[in-house]
Amino acid sequence: MLVTGVARQLGGRFVRRIQRDPEVDRVVAVDAVPPEHHLGGADFVQADIRQPTIARVLAESGADTVVHLDVTGTPLGSGSRAALKETNVIGTMQLLGACQKSPHVKRLVVKSSTNVYGSAPRDPAVFTETTPPKSLPSGGFAKDTVEVEGYVRGFARRRPDVAVCVLRFANILGPTADSPLASYFSLPVLPTVLGYDPRLQFVHEDDVIEVLRIGSHEPRRGTLNSGTFNIAGDGVLLLSQCSRRLGRPTVPLLLPAVTWANTVMRTLGMTDFSPEQIRLLTHGRVVATDQMRDVLGFTPKYTTAETFADFVRSRGPGLLPPEALAAAVDRIAALPLPGSSHPPKQSAN
Repeated sequence: MLVTGVARQLGGRFVRRIQRDPEVDRVVAVDAVPPEHHLGGADFVQADIRQPTIARVLAESGADTVVHLDVTGTPLGSGSRAALKETNVIGTMQLLGACQKSPHVKRLVVKSSTNVYGSAPRDPAVFTETTPPKSLPSGGFAKDTVEVEGYVRGFARRRPDVAVCVLRFANILGPTADSPLASYFSLPVLPTVLGYDPRLQFVHEDDVIEVLRIGSHEPRRGTLNSGTFNIAGDGVLLLSQCSRRLGRPTVPLLLPAVTWANTVMRTLGMTDFSPEQIRLLTHGRVVATDQMRDVLGFTPKYTTAETFADFVRSRGPGLLPPEALAAAVDRIAALPLPGSSHPPKQSAN
């Protein structure tokens, strides 16, 4: 088995877990940078999947299963958004090209996201795997996932002998979660869109590891480990419920310009928060998980609410000192409003 994206916590956890399965003889772990965590008995190969050398790595490994986890919305370390997009899209193209040439590959598992559905005001209440989005994502990680899935579908047509499993994960949370939404929930004050209270779904990182394990094996009787599956915990939470459970106040904002929302996020310490994330926090997104249960044969251990509760526990006490909250609110208030050429005046204390 060959696994990409192992320098991230999620990839490292999966590599350590899959080695315990008796059906797995050898794991080749691949990333452009050495991981800071241990990988158990896996063979680590430092290789950039954006480069053609990944074909040589795959050929030399003789792997019959490829688990592609290097599709993500958060740069590793000090990486830029441009480099992240290249890894997501160009890296996937190079990896699929390598898989197409390899006669050994019989199974491909791809980590995708429910971001492919986008977030729009006229979206259906619940997305199924076959529901077309009202408006395709126009940028950021959401657009990356749309492109990645397009290339995966092309690969599946060219190699019908390979079982392809695409897992569309809802927002992943947990003690070690590394995502734009996890960063948002870690802010001292949560900027929200005035008049909107979106429905959100989460999936626990423990459940992510387990469903990846299921997808990477031959299917059990009565299940089918190929196709596209929405993966999410049962139930939904409103953004207002999330803020209360975190113990963090919200600042409702009029957002006629998405660019101003990005300025707010950067002011509060977030370096990359795409317009698609703003739309998610405006319109929300809920997906059906019937296929996950009935076809893939997976039932999450954690509900959406339980996933969020575990995330909250990992972040410690939520309610911050009044001076910290006041400073965060003041930073937002000091920002120039959309369409204004002058920042608001500061009141004297």
